[in-house]
Amino acid sequence: MKEPEPGAGSSPRRFTWEEIGLRTGRGHPQQERWLVIDRKVYDISQFYRRHPGGARVISHYAGQDATDPFTAFHLDKALVRKYMKSLLIGELAPDQPSFEPSKNKLLLEDFRELRTTVERMGLLNPSHLFFFLLLLHILLLDAAAWLTIWYFGSSLLPFLFSALLLGTVQAQAGWLQHDFGHLSVFSKSKWNHLVHKFVIGHLKGAPASWWNHLHFQHHAKPNCFCKDPDVNMHPLFFALGKTLSVELGKKKKKFMPYNHQHKYFFIIGPPALVPLYFQWYIFYFAVQRRQWVDLVWMLTFYVRFFLTYLPLLGAKGLLGLFLLVRFIESNWFVWVTQMNHIPMHIDYDKNVDWFTTQLQATCNVHQSLFNDWFSGHLNFQIEHHLFPTMPRHNYWKVAPLVKSLCAKHGVEYQSKPLFTAFADIVHSLKDSGELWLNAYLHK
Repeated sequence: MKEPEPGAGSSPRRFTWEEIGLRTGRGHPQQERWLVIDRKVYDISQFYRRHPGGARVISHYAGQDATDPFTAFHLDKALVRKYMKSLLIGELAPDQPSFEPSKNKLLLEDFRELRTTVERMGLLNPSHLFFFLLLLHILLLDAAAWLTIWYFGSSLLPFLFSALLLGTVQAQAGWLQHDFGHLSVFSKSKWNHLVHKFVIGHLKGAPASWWNHLHFQHHAKPNCFCKDPDVNMHPLFFALGKTLSVELGKKKKKFMPYNHQHKYFFIIGPPALVPLYFQWYIFYFAVQRRQWVDLVWMLTFYVRFFLTYLPLLGAKGLLGLFLLVRFIESNWFVWVTQMNHIPMHIDYDKNVDWFTTQLQATCNVHQSLFNDWFSGHLNFQIEHHLFPTMPRHNYWKVAPLVKSLCAKHGVEYQSKPLFTAFADIVHSLKDSGELWLNAYLHK
């Protein structure tokens, strides 16, 4: 559909979904990237590299309707729309639906109504006291770890107890930085960003920009291969998901003995991810991308750790404590973050509606005070993915509404006990490994 550029007083250009679907940044025409928000068509071909949330996360919706992710990720939508005006090139033609014909119209409309209900109920409003107490308990545990060695000495039991406390600090600070990273604590983005740098940088020694780069992509397209970096371990280390595992087997590709992946997961997964990969990669990321502010925040963590524990433990004891803390943190982090996603549907992006995209890639773990604390409320992974800026203390309130919507549209809402969720990671790796082997040998 070719129409001239609009001049003063002219009507906007009108586009079809067929035209928009070609502008993905791949294929023909090369490098053009368009997306749709509330029936408005935006050309992000030049802008995507300057997108504050990252180039990849916005590019993942090129050629698609991005109304729901736009609503989910941004706090001050009116402000963002002002900056979007220069990208506006037209709108959908009157005969075109508001979203791709392939999406579930009734489900999409019902979810948007649920979103309105959530806003009206005030479930996106945070309790500052809740998050202050979370931060306080982390700082108290951090202080208790140092006082343990200072008072009881560096013998084995105080050393191990202090390491356990510090491992808990790292895990809980990880969940808290997640809250600030999702803009869930303050109504202004700048305050969330500032405290995010303190929590992830000074309390954990990692760059906020690295987390933003990876995690927003994960939320935009969870479990979508080539778009969600959390499943990038396929195929180099693991064969993930039924479809991808069979595809890998048919292509006769074997980077690892995937039929044994449910065993070697215990070696290269939970114990190794943080100390052997994240620990060095975060520095590479910060330097390679010139994130100097993040690097300074990171260094304050290592300087503080060095100055507080070197006089008590010496160089060898300091290194041993640091590695043990990272080992504890790594196990905690991997089991909790993977229990909600690895057992779920993993495939290429099929461009389904936001609700279905999140539900097919996430599952919950039963609510309890311990599960809430242990997982940073990520046992409510479904609600978190549907409403990523919602403060976590409100997940339990919206859960019945989400369950009701699932029941109405026949969408499975999975919730399971904590240890069942852990076991399902291993079971799913075993199943996909066997699917790969069967396809590798017989197809």
